[in-house]
Amino acid sequence: MLYDPGMTFRERVLRQPQTLWIRKAVFQIHLWTGVGVGLYIVVISLTGSAVVFRRELMRTFANRPQISKHDLSTYRLSEDELRTAAQRAYPDYRVAKVWRGRNGNVAVDIWMERGKAEKKHLFDPYTGMDLGETIPPGVRTIDWLVSLHDDLLGGFTGRFVNGIGAVFLVILCVTGAIVWWPGTKTWRRSLSVQWNAGWKRMNWDLHSAIGFWAFALVFMWAVSGIYLVFPHPFGTLVDFFEPLEPGSLAPRHGDIALEWLAKLHFGRFAGVKTKALWAFMGLIPPALFLTGALMWWNRVLRPAKSTLRRTSSVRLRPDATKTSVRKKPGTAEGVLQ
Repeated sequence: MLYDPGMTFRERVLRQPQTLWIRKAVFQIHLWTGVGVGLYIVVISLTGSAVVFRRELMRTFANRPQISKHDLSTYRLSEDELRTAAQRAYPDYRVAKVWRGRNGNVAVDIWMERGKAEKKHLFDPYTGMDLGETIPPGVRTIDWLVSLHDDLLGGFTGRFVNGIGAVFLVILCVTGAIVWWPGTKTWRRSLSVQWNAGWKRMNWDLHSAIGFWAFALVFMWAVSGIYLVFPHPFGTLVDFFEPLEPGSLAPRHGDIALEWLAKLHFGRFAGVKTKALWAFMGLIPPALFLTGALMWWNRVLRPAKSTLRRTSSVRLRPDATKTSVRKKPGTAEGVLQ
């Protein structure tokens, strides 16, 4: 794009940002940051959408067995009898623990082992009937998704990595906002999608429009993700602007803001409709990754692949500059072929 040499830097930023070298540098940062952490962001976003309804799903999948009908005179099985019942139900396993509640209306939790394998089942304290797994598969799946989302299945180390990933998401948001700005003449066009254009243009419009309209939400998730992993710098910032008053129990504005930042991250500050909206909006980062990956393929990988293919074909072909000499009949001169 040509530009008027008489333009000031501010005028070029407003009218022709594509001509600025710093904008091109920011584009490269945005591109390769997205390539580097894109799949990570997809995993975090999808698992985040899945666990928005964690409490409701836990209640749905939890094992709440019904104890057999009884009165005060009904005999409760002893621990040895419960062990025998469990051994009878699972003869290949050895009973390791029997957890009996003080209340007779509570199922008995029995843990069993077979080598490294383990079973945890609930049993009726009066009949010894097997009432199912203590932690059903659905609950284990939700726990696994929560652990994947919170700490990448890696404990404190995984949570630290998660915080660094949130920092990269902030970088993606900021650089994306800079790259998005097309200039004062065409910025409105970047708010929508030209559905009748070619797929490359449509893909670019999708990436640009989704990024603009979802910027605030994705940026909030990024910042709140940092806060949930590294809360101390945020607390220090609040202390700096609003020092604690001795003896005061009133919450500070900064404390309220941080509390809301955590609530906004999980979408649990309102009813089911808000949770459903948060779960749906969690699909936005994967959509941005998909459209960005298509642009990366079209702009970087596809040309590089074509160049490599041409280079390989030239190397495999006989040297086009090599000439051969054939004797012309009746002469001693050579003729170039």
